Amino acid sequence: MKHLKEKVGRLVHKSKEIISDSALENGAIVAGNSDKAYYPKAAKDYHYVWPRQAAFICAAAQLVGIDTIQEPFFGWLTERPEDFKKEGKLFNSYTVNGRIRLRQFEPDQAGTVLWAIHQFYQKTPSHARRQEALIRRLADGLADDWQEKYFFTNTVDLWGESKRQTSTLVENNHTYSLAACAHGLRRADAMLKNDRWKRAADQMALRLNDAYRPKQKMFVRNHGQIDDPNVDASLLGLTFPFTVVEPTDERMRRTVERIEATLVANGGVHRYQFDYYDGEGSAQEGGGAWPLLNCWLAIYWVLAGDTTKAMRAYQWVVERVGDDELIPEQVFQDSRQGVKPLAWSHAMFIFASYHLGLLP
Repeated sequence: MKHLKEKVGRLVHKSKEIISDSALENGAIVAGNSDKAYYPKAAKDYHYVWPRQAAFICAAAQLVGIDTIQEPFFGWLTERPEDFKKEGKLFNSYTVNGRIRLRQFEPDQAGTVLWAIHQFYQKTPSHARRQEALIRRLADGLADDWQEKYFFTNTVDLWGESKRQTSTLVENNHTYSLAACAHGLRRADAMLKNDRWKRAADQMALRLNDAYRPKQKMFVRNHGQIDDPNVDASLLGLTFPFTVVEPTDERMRRTVERIEATLVANGGVHRYQFDYYDGEGSAQEGGGAWPLLNCWLAIYWVLAGDTTKAMRAYQWVVERVGDDELIPEQVFQDSRQGVKPLAWSHAMFIFASYHLGLLP
């Protein structure tokens, strides 16, 4: 245990460095700072802003005493993203000066940012009004597009796979996205009272509950007139951080059982069935296991009351981080490195360490 705590201490220290490196002078927070010498030459360039990843990074930074990057990022998000003021929508990703990199609507990003804003001002709720313009734009953007049962605009989920868009024709939704948006709108309502946001959140939660399919014994990742039954590890988000399903809820336990049975290989958690993305561009050998998902699974098991399973998922990450103490996006069984480090991976490691009581 002493050896584990020592290594965790070093990894947390490195995580603080990686998070600081991801926060740029103009307030942008990038997924991976490819300007740094430690960034692999073969890896895909992640020197872009994904608002959801930046939101997770902001919330994790608080846990390790970094409180100087959040408000600059909220300011960047208020002023920089192209067309955000006009449309009220956050798209897949942005260049650091705010240009849209990929125009596809991913509503979970707004929900996740609202969660992060609420987290940052939780101890001083009145200070959340500093971000009133941003909160209203994010929440109004979600509520305006929501059509009581589905989003009017075709949406993509957190993994950014453009071929898996929702369609108004079949009135379907990504389950993870509903969780993020429902929770985010409730947090927005807590900060700036608005019955319309709360009503939209309640409707989203009802649709999310419909995504549990007793026959499959799990929440499906996409539900509507046509379901997508492929198992997806992002459903862990229903419990953390979005708290729309209790960790001990039998539906959640069964969903996690399916995730573990289908997506865990050699201890590592993969994103979803038939995932070939590898961060280097070839995709011929298939995607790797994602350390951030192992951390997410560890958090779930802590909340569900099983620290033994939580430690097993967590230690898989600790044991696979090399002497450079950089946590990658993916871990492969061959020579590929992929993106390394991924700031989101370090953020989720901080969350898992916190829940396990292992933060220094």
